[in-house]
Amino acid sequence: MRRYAYAWITLAFFAVSLILHWWFGWYAFVNEAAEHGQSPQMSEYLVEMGRDTFENWQSEFLQLLWQVVGLAYFLYVGSPSSKENDDRTEVKIDALLRAIGGAKADALIAKIDHEYERHNGHTPHGHGGELARTAGHELASKQP
Repeated sequence: MRRYAYAWITLAFFAVSLILHWWFGWYAFVNEAAEHGQSPQMSEYLVEMGRDTFENWQSEFLQLLWQVVGLAYFLYVGSPSSKENDDRTEVKIDALLRAIGGAKADALIAKIDHEYERHNGHTPHGHGGELARTAGHELASKQP
């Protein structure tokens, strides 16, 4: 639940705003019908509010949703190229830790990877798999 708190909060804001939109829309619809000497019809209200809601979604919500979710998905979740710089940076840091820390470095790297739910130095796409596991070992063995 905590892990997706932002999504839950966003969903709650969305639900509350949608409910309030339809609730206030009903009062406006009733007032408009009374001004014209008519009684409000639920079927007419549903058509009008459905049109208004989807019109807003088309112009705002879907556009924003595509930009945020689409970019997040393609850049951070689904695109192998989005991880290349992260993988490169992590391999360099692992190499530095191994060069400085020697045998203790692998245990530290494994502990960090476990804590942050990474596997083998964050190489989910296989970028530098062997290099990620061995980077820095040769430097550590050459230190005086």
